[in-house]
Amino acid sequence: MRLSHRKQNASEPLGVSLRCLESAMYRRLRRLTPCGSDKAIRYDVIVMTSITSTTSTMRSIVRITGTQSQHTDDQLAIEEPLEIRIGAEPLAITMRTPGHDAELAAGFCLTEGIIDHADDIESIEPCRVAEYGNVVTVTLTDEAMAARKEQIDSTRRELYMSSSCGICGKQSIDRIQRKLTPITSALIITPALLAALPQRMRQAQPTFDTTGGLHACALFTSDGELRILREDVGRHNAMDKLIGSALLTALLPLSQSILLVSGRASFELIQKAAVAGVPILAAVGAPSSLAVDLAQEAGMTLIGFLREERMNIYTQAQRVKA
Repeated sequence: MRLSHRKQNASEPLGVSLRCLESAMYRRLRRLTPCGSDKAIRYDVIVMTSITSTTSTMRSIVRITGTQSQHTDDQLAIEEPLEIRIGAEPLAITMRTPGHDAELAAGFCLTEGIIDHADDIESIEPCRVAEYGNVVTVTLTDEAMAARKEQIDSTRRELYMSSSCGICGKQSIDRIQRKLTPITSALIITPALLAALPQRMRQAQPTFDTTGGLHACALFTSDGELRILREDVGRHNAMDKLIGSALLTALLPLSQSILLVSGRASFELIQKAAVAGVPILAAVGAPSSLAVDLAQEAGMTLIGFLREERMNIYTQAQRVKA
């Protein structure tokens, strides 16, 4: 099914009724100035309030407890392929949990260096369905397409990403490290505020409650208020969805925000957060050595093993003060 890009009247409600797996789509609309220039650009989020993405499914199992066994049903997190295209050509395939696919595509394009700003995107169409899975088509502006052709061709060599590890490889690492801008945020928070965040994130994870099989990425304000939460079977997908949401709603850079991830802190998660300008990243699990090195280089405060009573601060500890 294809989403129509017909011109919308100002009086029309921002809503459509379509059978698809996505909750929103994004279009680049031009607001003309009196002289006819199209320099002023804005994004409208067309929310499909009647559509709910399917993120879990039931399977029959045999459950053994002690010496007893029983046939029952178990709820599992859904994992399906998503193909991200630039125009008509495939860019990458990722295994992900359906939902927020437009944000995932936008966040991926930003963190992989395909785009620099939301203005580089002409449109995102998340409802194309192929026989082998779902397809999201990202249409770039002519200027962005011409400027990024070499980058797009380079990224296409790594066509498949698993839900667990995302994009790997020396070329990807070198490419990312070259484009990081040091974070200079003056944000300071308390250990008590940090300690309260995992419970707040956990309370906002309805699919995890039923499946136990999703990673989460949560964005908090400097006061600890939950602003965005995204879940996925892949850590990197949850992060791309969150950053894509921030990109398409003009929240970047996230220089006064705290990012919390439900698992370990990998190199890839640090680089994605750094591209979005995140000054403080906390993880429930452990960071890797490369993640610590990159966080230090980027000027990011990295916290691991975040619990109510304890935490480890690995880099830029000056941002956490009692």
